[in-house]
Amino acid sequence: MAVLGFAGNGGNWFSALVLGVTLLKCLLIPTYYSTDFEVHRNWLAITHSLPISQWYYEATSEWTLDYPPFFAWFEYALSHVARYVDQEMLNVHNLNYNSSKTILFQRFSVIFTDALFVYAVHECCKCIDGKKAGKELTEKPKFILSVLLLWNFGLLIVDHIHFQYNGFLFGLMLLSIARLFQKRHMEGAFLFAVLLHFKHIYLYVAPAYGVYLLRSYCFTANKPDGSIQWNSFSYVRFISLGLMVFLVSALSLGPFLALNQLPQVFSRLFPFKRGLCHAYWAPNFWALYSALDKVLSVIGLDDKWFGSAVPTHSPSLGDALGHPPLHSDRHIGPRGFLRCLILCALSSFMFGWHVHEKAILLAVLPMSLLSVGKARDASIFLILTTTGHCSLFPLLFTAPELPIKVLLMLLFTIYSISSLKTLFRKEKPLFNWMETFYLLGLGPLEVFCEFVFPFTSWKLKYSFLPLLLTSAYCAVGIAYAWFQLYLSALTDPPASKTRKQ
Repeated sequence: MAVLGFAGNGGNWFSALVLGVTLLKCLLIPTYYSTDFEVHRNWLAITHSLPISQWYYEATSEWTLDYPPFFAWFEYALSHVARYVDQEMLNVHNLNYNSSKTILFQRFSVIFTDALFVYAVHECCKCIDGKKAGKELTEKPKFILSVLLLWNFGLLIVDHIHFQYNGFLFGLMLLSIARLFQKRHMEGAFLFAVLLHFKHIYLYVAPAYGVYLLRSYCFTANKPDGSIQWNSFSYVRFISLGLMVFLVSALSLGPFLALNQLPQVFSRLFPFKRGLCHAYWAPNFWALYSALDKVLSVIGLDDKWFGSAVPTHSPSLGDALGHPPLHSDRHIGPRGFLRCLILCALSSFMFGWHVHEKAILLAVLPMSLLSVGKARDASIFLILTTTGHCSLFPLLFTAPELPIKVLLMLLFTIYSISSLKTLFRKEKPLFNWMETFYLLGLGPLEVFCEFVFPFTSWKLKYSFLPLLLTSAYCAVGIAYAWFQLYLSALTDPPASKTRKQ
């Protein structure tokens, strides 16, 4: 707080926030890490010690390379630094190798690559309207947004405890969004094209990018009512956009096309033989479906009629269900694009195939940008974030991490609610009684799952119960936030009408 006090008196408050969260990340280095730690160590070894022709065939470890080529090259670049730290981590046959030097290298590699995320947050803050800015530093929308992004609880525990490289990937996405807000369309499209070849989960939001760039970049003029002026279509812009995407894809996939390995690459990227639900039961529609199925099974009812309705060969079902409203006239501005991007992410999360629980961050982080603009969006953000973050608790199941995750979750949630309530204090309350009751219910749920259930006789027979309860309960809140966001996209006044007012 002393640092923030100095920053608020003329210092650089953004740098103070960055320094604070970086120190926190360093303190989390000794904590538990998941199998994803070994996944990335193995990828370091594969890309460093094997020729490119074997990258997507190597299967010594069960953790085979299943990210797009740009991420493989990212691991390749890291491996050339890693060899100066501990050469043994780059041996493909050194399975589950975790020397202290390896742990430090991989932990610090996540922290250092977060620099891109920090820069992206800084750029996003430039896109925020400061009309609601209060006199105090802590009441300014840019300050609130910076804290919500830089100190995001979900990103902290997934990257810096559980272990992944989401920070710089979300940095690419947020920087791409910022460039579109700044009307630097080609740069924004380029960054997103690059992002897709780092991690293909971002395909979830590709429809929003495609429609927005076609509507706002390829069409160069609107009618007075805000609708498309069809004869303003620019073939030069359309071709340049397509050429840029093609060149990025060629750079990424070209070497594997030359090796006649594209089918093998795609089989790794899209393993459709996996089940409908991920092992950790992402809190979505299928979690509710599976929970009901499990209850029917436990109480002895014949569930064949119910289980047979679960799709087994349709990974694209999520695209058919809950398709976001990408109406061109209503969502022609950058904020409309951002709303549709979040809806794409949430719709895919709610109905997608083999969704990971960590994918909720794909909606939570960009939703932070909307939360400081309107009270209704702030309410949706708080419900989505609180339930989404709570659903990540099962990822950290070791006892030493229990107080860490509870404390960080409480601090982030209390700050989010109090800061947004202060920002919109002149408007109606952010929660109604039903929403308040639901959010308060997360407390008893976690007390039961973390402190009561382990000491009950149910632990052996119903070991799945805490995960089932957490996923099902959080799925209700996320589904509610998705519905409210969808409703706001349909009912909010069109961008052109808002500008006139």
